Parts: sequence; structure tokens; C-alpha cells
Amino acid sequence: MKVVNAEIEQEEAIVSPVYNPEKKYVWNTDDTFVISGGEFGVILNTLRAILNTPEAAKILLANQANTVVETALARAVENGTVSEAPEGS
Repeated sequence: MKVVNAEIEQEEAIVSPVYNPEKKYVWNTDDTFVISGGEFGVILNTLRAILNTPEAAKILLANQANTVVETALARAVENGTVSEAPEGS
């Protein structure tokens, strides 16, 4: 009897999920993640260090240039100067 009761108790136990970095996870856009002040500091200081490099400045400038080109292309499509390429081109 004790063995059966132990097995039943084991089956009824609630198992908490365990994080596995090899799996993919999803969440909703309105879900909240709580981080400590120390964690926030690490993230903030890391981003500042990366964004203050000459390489980052070049990439941010390239992104702005890309936005300008995409906007110009969109305008050209909308005014009929540029048309959609046939499939397979």
C-alpha cells in the first residue's frame, strides 16, 4: 500500500517548467518581464558601450540612408515611376 500511495502522490505533484536554452519560447507583446536594477544596469551599459563605437555610428548612419532610399522607392512606386518586377525576374 505504501508504494501505491507514494506513486499516486508523485503523479499528483505539480511540476514547474524548467528553462531550456535549446528550446524556442513565445510570449505576448503585453507580457511583463521583471529585471533587477543590476540586470538593468548591465543591459544599459552594454548598449551604451556598443552604440558609442565608430562601427555602430556607421551602421546607424547606413540605416538612416536605407530609410531614405526605401522612402524614395515607395514614392516612385506610388507615382508610377517604378513598377513591380514580373515574377522570376
